[in-house]
Amino acid sequence: MTLEATLREQILLKLVEVIDPETGVDVLRMQLVEDLEVDDATGTVSYRFRPSSALCPLALSLALDIKHAIASIPGVQQQHIAVANYVRAEELTQIINQDEA
Repeated sequence: MTLEATLREQILLKLVEVIDPETGVDVLRMQLVEDLEVDDATGTVSYRFRPSSALCPLALSLALDIKHAIASIPGVQQQHIAVANYVRAEELTQIINQDEA
């Protein structure tokens, strides 16, 4: 067993630190991040962000908090984020994928 956490494990630990301000619960427990895929060789992370409701007023800020938290992990080079179950999912997907972390 290795003592060093894998990139995926580091991401999961970091997501526990991202708290939804409306509920006070971390985004991992709320299952706001789905289908997490990590390519250790390239540092590419892909996942789907699912806001807690289709009209979540904090969707943009939460998505950016998640993106910035993951970007802060050494070894993460690139993120591909899709937004699901949100009224403006396509627009939000474009915004968060343009933002430089």
